[in-house]
Amino acid sequence: MQEIEMESKNLLTKKEYEAIIQFFQLSEEQAKTQINYYFETSDFKLKANGAALRIRKKDNDWVLTLKQPYQDGLIETHDSLSEIEAMQAIEGKMIDKPNVNKQLNKLNISINDLQYGGYLQTDRLEVTYKEGLVVIDYSIYNGKSDYELEVEAVSKITSETIMQELMEHLNIKKKATPNKIERFYQTLTQSNEL
Repeated sequence: MQEIEMESKNLLTKKEYEAIIQFFQLSEEQAKTQINYYFETSDFKLKANGAALRIRKKDNDWVLTLKQPYQDGLIETHDSLSEIEAMQAIEGKMIDKPNVNKQLNKLNISINDLQYGGYLQTDRLEVTYKEGLVVIDYSIYNGKSDYELEVEAVSKITSETIMQELMEHLNIKKKATPNKIERFYQTLTQSNEL
């Protein structure tokens, strides 16, 4: 299965995070926890192709997802996993799944070259707003934590418009916002070893 993702992102301060939660009349207790387990080759071939590979655990579901650049957004390729398959991948034996493996083959990346790099836990709040989905995240990884606002919509223009409106209304400053996997890998040592 594949889906196109058009989103805008902005890192937040704790104060900005709290202001957004209050604006949408949410509470941190409503957040759902998800864990992303990241994979890469020892020579960062995925990153070189602008791609990222993760297994996400959400509720009791496990999904393998390859994200790749596509037009103004990303294309995500998914395969469902059992918990056993997910644990095998984390322990070093990546499972050959049809959708993701087809895309990896196009990138000349073998599943045998993939290594587990670590995980990032996110407490996520979501709310439908105007013509988009507003996602408010608190993430913890490698002894660090951060807050992030995402707006997902059918087009980049729509997500940017909603993001801009929220930022102006709540007096949120624009910040450079690498995606989660980039932020995760930035916290690891500068060596190319995973």
